[in-house]
Amino acid sequence: MNKNFRQGQILKILRAKSIFTQEELARALSELDIQATQVTLSRDMRELALVKTPEGYRQLPAETGGPSLADVAEEYLQDIRVAQNLVVLRTSPGNANTLAIAIDREELEEVVGTVAGDDTVLVITQDASEAARFRQKMLDLIAAR
Repeated sequence: MNKNFRQGQILKILRAKSIFTQEELARALSELDIQATQVTLSRDMRELALVKTPEGYRQLPAETGGPSLADVAEEYLQDIRVAQNLVVLRTSPGNANTLAIAIDREELEEVVGTVAGDDTVLVITQDASEAARFRQKMLDLIAAR
């Protein structure tokens, strides 16, 4: 199991439920068939900037220095098309990655993931209604400007 995947699963677990100890975290990972020693978990927690709160472990907010999703969408978004649970966003050449990063940073509940090319971002959602909701959210962002 590689480190990036393990750390991604740790963050996913912490978003889904409260974890108060490293032992609880190790058990939750074990349920996903991911084995990690206490030393590995300690290192992962440090690298992920996890802190213990009364609600359990939480990740410290990352410093955001980039533009907002609204700013990026207004600047680069040229077209939006929906195909079942997929949303295809077209941008000016060379700007799809910037838009995909801005979408990913928002951690929108309807977005499962993004894939960016040169001028196209594929946004994957759970189903067609989530895709329609995401499309409307993007339209609302650019209309409000």
